[in-house]
Amino acid sequence: MSPKSITVLLTIMGKEYKIACESQEQENLVRSAGELDAQMRKMRDSGKVGNTERIAVMAALNLSHELQTLKNQPPVFSQGWKDCFSSMITKIENVLEKR
Repeated sequence: MSPKSITVLLTIMGKEYKIACESQEQENLVRSAGELDAQMRKMRDSGKVGNTERIAVMAALNLSHELQTLKNQPPVFSQGWKDCFSSMITKIENVLEKR
């Protein structure tokens, strides 16, 4: 039996996004959106980055850099974690492409 797909409503920088995901991924997706929102708001509030698109790109770059740093460390994550991170990156990229 395949996992049940649901639609999750996420709010990032005051904008709502409907994202389809498997029901067991909902919690991680919500946490990921919260982390992205926090990073984007921090950048916006610093006044160093101008428009929302640039803020989104810089936040994505920061998160990607963190992920690459983790990937370059000795393996401590199971394949499941790697798949989870890869899935989150894909979802973030999909949201950014739809803007």
